[in-house]
Amino acid sequence: MAAATRRALRIARAAGAWLALAIGLFMLAAWIGSSLPRNADWREPGTNTAGAVEIFVETNGVHTALVLPRFHPLKDWSADFPVRDLADPARPYTHVSISWGEREVFLNTPTWADLSPRTLARIAFGNGEGLLHIAHYVRPAPGPDIRPLRLTPAQYAALVRQIEAMLPPVEPTEPRRHWPGYASYDTFYEARGRYTLANTCNQWTSDTLAAAGVRTGRWTPFAGGVMKWVEE
Repeated sequence: MAAATRRALRIARAAGAWLALAIGLFMLAAWIGSSLPRNADWREPGTNTAGAVEIFVETNGVHTALVLPRFHPLKDWSADFPVRDLADPARPYTHVSISWGEREVFLNTPTWADLSPRTLARIAFGNGEGLLHIAHYVRPAPGPDIRPLRLTPAQYAALVRQIEAMLPPVEPTEPRRHWPGYASYDTFYEARGRYTLANTCNQWTSDTLAAAGVRTGRWTPFAGGVMKWVEE
């Protein structure tokens, strides 16, 4: 019995060591990948640039999102994400916060403690279904966790096209399928894409910025890898 116990402990220690090594290698790869720039020559347009569009990149420390004007000559997001889908549609919303993530985590995992090993395994093997999280804001103020970023009109149009490509088509007379959000001002919508450990919510943010020509990291599975490219 003692020998079997010792053998089980050795196996457990070896498994723990391999797991720690795998996590360490993942973290190192994420740091390296997020430090390698895409669009390295990009420079933020100045305040006097004609037609420059101010957006925000926000984070809660784990997840990142893009905060865009709700109404703009280049895009009216109210058609895709109408306020009638909100629990509180009456506020004078000026911006929409758009992020992409995994359906099960968004809808059924209110805290990290609720994240099951089964969900983690499904995500790791590429079976995570995508979902868009849309929050509506009233005149968001810049801060350490919501940082302004200016784009030229052409860059903003490219950003819009990248986000629109995530939306499944719907008939003009049909509402877009959605689910209640966490509060009275947000909701979830169906989206294209598969969530994996390599293609995370934060990777979506940096990919979307990169599609607009913005300088950002090549592989950014963590929020910090996105935010370090956006000045406070």
